[in-house]
Formats: sequence, C-alpha cells, structure tokens
Amino acid sequence: MTHPYLLLSAALLLSFGSCSSKQVPASAPAKTQAAAPAATPKAAPLKTGAQQLGLYLPKLQGKRVGMVVNQTSTVGSTHLVDTLLSHGVAIKTIFAPEHGFRGEADAGAHIKDAKDAKTGLPIISLYGKNKKPLPEQINDLDVLVFDIQDVGTRFYTYISTMHYIMEAAAEHGKEVIILDRPNPNGHYVDGPVLEMDQQSFVGMHPIPIVHGLTVGELANMINGEKWLEGQLQAKITVIPMANYNHNMAYDLPVKPSPNLPNAQAIALYPSICWFEGTDVSVGRGTPTPFQLIGSPYYQKKDFSFTPVSTPGATNPPHKDQICYGKDLTDVKVADKIDLAYLLDMYKNSTNKDKFFNNFFERLAGNTKLREQIKAGKTEDEIRQSWEPQLSNFKQTRKQYLLYPDFS
Repeated sequence: MTHPYLLLSAALLLSFGSCSSKQVPASAPAKTQAAAPAATPKAAPLKTGAQQLGLYLPKLQGKRVGMVVNQTSTVGSTHLVDTLLSHGVAIKTIFAPEHGFRGEADAGAHIKDAKDAKTGLPIISLYGKNKKPLPEQINDLDVLVFDIQDVGTRFYTYISTMHYIMEAAAEHGKEVIILDRPNPNGHYVDGPVLEMDQQSFVGMHPIPIVHGLTVGELANMINGEKWLEGQLQAKITVIPMANYNHNMAYDLPVKPSPNLPNAQAIALYPSICWFEGTDVSVGRGTPTPFQLIGSPYYQKKDFSFTPVSTPGATNPPHKDQICYGKDLTDVKVADKIDLAYLLDMYKNSTNKDKFFNNFFERLAGNTKLREQIKAGKTEDEIRQSWEPQLSNFKQTRKQYLLYPDFS
C-alpha cells in the first residue's frame, strides 16, 4: 500500500536520480592506436535534507517556526538556525534534545531551559521531565523543523524526541518538516525487536536495535504503523537527501554526542551500548569512549584502563578504578551486532550476581536476553530467538524506504 505522506518525499527523491543521455560515439581509432581508457564517472556528492534549502525554505516563509536541533544541525559549517535566520525565517523557539542545544551535556543529565547567547532565542529542553512539548510551548507555532543526526540504533534517544515532536504536532494540528540525514549504521538490520512491555525513552517502538532506517524513513514508519499515542498520524514532510543509498559509508562531520567521538565508536555502539545495563564500563571517562569495555571484576588482566571525570562524562562508571577488559579501537566491526563481547564479559566476571542492573532489559528490549546469557546460551541460540520478529520487521521496513537499500 502506498502511504499518502510518502508521496512528496518520493516525488522529490525522483528528481535526484541520475539522468541518462545518449553518447555520440567517437571516431574509430586507427588499428595501430590504442583507445584511451574511459574516464571513471565521478559520483554525485551527497546532499543532506538541510543542504537543499530550495526544497523547504518556501514552506517556512511567513510561518512561525520551532526548531528541534542540536550541534549536528548544520548547513556546511554554519548552524541551521543561523542559516534560516539569515534567510528571514521567523524562528520563535529552539527545542533541545538529550545533550542539549550545543551537545555538551552528559548522557542522562537533566537539561535546563535557557536562552541562546548568540541569537537570544529561547531554548526549551526536551530531555528531563518534559520530553514532549507542552501545548503552551507550541500553540504560537505553525511548523516544527526536525534536523538532528541519528546513529541508527533503537536506544539512541534522538528518535524518541522525534516521536514526541510528531505526537505533539498531531495533537495540536501542527506540521513537522524533517530534514533527512544519513544513517551511519544504515547498511544492515539486526538485534531483538523491542517487546512493548519494555517501552521507555531508550526504546519506544517495536523495532530491532539496528533498524536500518534514516530518521525520515523512521518518521514515515511511525506514522504509517500508527505508533503515536491514540494511533494519531502527524502531518509530516520529509525533505530527502540527494545521492544517498543505504550502502553508503558516511563519516559524521560533527560528533552526535560527547561520547561518540568518531566512526569506530559509532560502529561499535550497537554491540556495546547494552553494557550500560551492566557493571561493565564502555570507556566513558577515557579518550576513547565506546571503544573500550572493562570492569574491575573481569578475570583476564592483559588490558586495563581507568575512567576519570571528563567533559561529557563527569561521573563515569567505575570512576578512578582500574578496569580490565578489551581495547576495541582497532577491531574490524562486522555488519551485525557482535554478541561475543557481552557473553565473554559475563562468563569471565567474578561478580556475576551484580553483573546486570535494571536498565539492561530496557536496552535489550526484552526480559529473555538476561536469562539466556545466565543460562549459557550460545550466540547462535540467542540469535535464533530473535526470529521471526526480526524477519517481520525487515519486510515492514521495505514499505518505508526512500533510498536504494543495501543488498
């Protein structure tokens, strides 16, 4: 079934396709002369939704605009807010997700409302007690613009913020324009599908840990599958990227949060984030967060690190304690979630009774994974339990793709 809200995105996307043209053959070379090798065509450059101002500026002219943005919301080297102000867009409010407008706050830290020093615009936090805009915060707005770089995992909270923006907009008759950006983990789909009794801000939808969708595609899925409260559907317009596909490698120009500083951390994130529901450090408070795993209770002592207080990780797990574990800064990351790290850290823990905490089920999306690990299940046995929900998701996902998929 074709969903109506996909039509604009799809129509725009068609305009980005490469144009075929007939080539006039050159004169045949002399038999003694070798033909020159054909030049390799240069791939057209990727353009994010935000870069394509001509597609959405007309929709903002004369409107009162709210911006859902953070430090990743850039057009070239200029912040999107500054870019739109320079074009005369009437921005009234900035809504900030986890880590704040400038992206400097610790994970899970309460973000306070404030005022942007550069523009004087009010900043309303959407992380803390107020995760969904209140009616009085959007009543005087006509349209909300969402432009935040995601990393393609269920438990990364920017997509939860997008959900609540869509829900508030649907409840109050506001439009949402989503400026699409690449998914650096968009080249595969993997992990257990969330069971809805484990729904939380780190998992709001029945999707696997690695969902393989851009934020624009996921927004269309949220609408199409009627996952908003009361099965509402928001009025959304996705501004798609040009020259993007799901096999495309993409190195983020701006780190999406303080503890995902580079491509290696982002690639490892799906495989090691659920350690945040255990007594294992993921390297917060070191120069290479999400590229180390370790614990004071790990039996193998051939590698160690000591977390300390740092900007973005002021009170990391096992602060000032020696942690033993693994250095993953140079490992080759496979196109799947690697369960071996989790199974090994549990197997070699001397503190198994306190290995897991209550956050683990929220990250895993079910209650089974903890029990499977404790029972000594193999990776293959655990993966088998993810079917058929994972296969069903993959089929549903195909309905919402805006870009060529990975093979």
